[in-house]
Amino acid sequence: MSGDLTIGQVAGRTGLSVHTLRFYEREGILADPVRREPGGRRVYGEHHVEWLNLCVLLRASGMPLPAIREYTELVRRGGHTAAERLALLRAHRDRVRERMARLDECMDLIEFKIRVYEDHLEQGPPEGEHLCGAPAEEPAAHPAAS
Repeated sequence: MSGDLTIGQVAGRTGLSVHTLRFYEREGILADPVRREPGGRRVYGEHHVEWLNLCVLLRASGMPLPAIREYTELVRRGGHTAAERLALLRAHRDRVRERMARLDECMDLIEFKIRVYEDHLEQGPPEGEHLCGAPAEEPAAHPAAS
């Protein structure tokens, strides 16, 4: 059949290991079953690659496997589950936005620390200044500033 892919080819195209592909299949992460040749070899199609690429992005965004499995099950059940899928994705989006906001705070602190060390290397610290502190105007904003 045209477009048939081996597990190795799918691994190469998705960045997932062969072990992870087998694991995802066992765990019900694939929306469509994987066809088997008479000898038992897995045969994937382009639709598997597309689905797995979606799963890779969902995992990279922090979605846990049980939530991906739930999403997959909803997809398998058909279009009447669109509202449930939407709710699942919206909840995940909100968690991602929260993490992104926290990462922005972390980046602000890192940028501040870089400036402190650049200044120190250029001219040395002012008398009595410690390099491990957070900005004086935001002492509570970065509790792990040292």
